[in-house]
Amino acid sequence: NMICAGDKIAVGVSGGKDSLSLLYLLAALRRYYPVPYELQAVTIDMGLPGMDFSPVAELCAKLDVPYQIKKTEIGPIIFEYRHEKNPCSMCAKMRRGALNDVLLELGCNKIALGHHYDDVIETILMGMLYGAQVQTMMPKLHSTNFEGMELIRPLYLVREDDIKAWRDYNGLHLSLIHI
Repeated sequence: NMICAGDKIAVGVSGGKDSLSLLYLLAALRRYYPVPYELQAVTIDMGLPGMDFSPVAELCAKLDVPYQIKKTEIGPIIFEYRHEKNPCSMCAKMRRGALNDVLLELGCNKIALGHHYDDVIETILMGMLYGAQVQTMMPKLHSTNFEGMELIRPLYLVREDDIKAWRDYNGLHLSLIHI
């Protein structure tokens, strides 16, 4: 029950193999899924120089999926505060906040992320090794901060090697770095 009738699902698109594969698959699934749903692709522009999101925009146009880029200054802010004990955590929180702002603006009720089986295993191991706790990513979560918002991970049981093989078979290689 990850997708329900009338859902407006935002796909968080970084430009990597996982998020692009997820976008492609959810766009194709619309033709066969028993209930209608809308898709919206969203990228958080971290404000780093040299990024070119036009290949993602072209893919979205081909897939008939609206595409929104949220411009931020997260990258420069994180690099300015290098003395932070955990800049990765700070960056993740800032990206999540920017993403939630866009989702609310667009009227989305779900966000789909490209986390896969190998990410789940790595998260469990990192928590055990570095945090002395056993925790994982769930395939479906209701937001505690944004009422009515749900996070889904449709690739939860898909192995990373299978995503790579599918990407290669379909020629889904995009470069977002503009030099």
